[in-house]
Amino acid sequence: MKRRATFERVTRETDISVTIDLDGKGEYEVTTSIPFLDHMLNLFCFHGLLDLTVRARGDIEIDYHHLMEDLGITLGEAIRKAVGEKKGIKRYGNATIPMDESLAQVILDLSGRPYLIYKVTPSEGTLRDLEVSLFEDFFRALSNHAMMNLHIIVHYGRDLHHIFEAIFKAFGRSLREAVSLDQRIKGVPTTKGKL
Repeated sequence: MKRRATFERVTRETDISVTIDLDGKGEYEVTTSIPFLDHMLNLFCFHGLLDLTVRARGDIEIDYHHLMEDLGITLGEAIRKAVGEKKGIKRYGNATIPMDESLAQVILDLSGRPYLIYKVTPSEGTLRDLEVSLFEDFFRALSNHAMMNLHIIVHYGRDLHHIFEAIFKAFGRSLREAVSLDQRIKGVPTTKGKL
């Protein structure tokens, strides 16, 4: 069973293509024109053992909002497509990752019911010229389009780079756990019979 998908989104503001392989080796080829975002997605793949190809262009001369949000939409759709019918998956994932003085936890459920809890402090500031508040928009779009219940909690941290590095590593590991197959699970992992 191949758990690989491609999704493309083209608007007047952005042109994005994402290919994801849930059973990969952590290989990535990411080009978004936002170097810090590229770095975060590379960490997500490496720690999630997901293969990811991203080609993203947008109207970044205005600001990064359109590109960040549309990339969340596109990645979310690709994840949802790759997971497919969800037969045999563990469904839930949880990872807590330290990065020097920072500690982040990501818990997710591939429930088919999107919801985002985002408890990240500090929630404002910039990394070079990237406003870190845009990561909440990215994860909300991703959660909505992956049909994923997603909780992101930063227990503590000072350096913005370290905080978001811990978040993306934890997100990769949590997704890796949720999509992993368990031969004891017959069909879809729910008593309802459908997710």
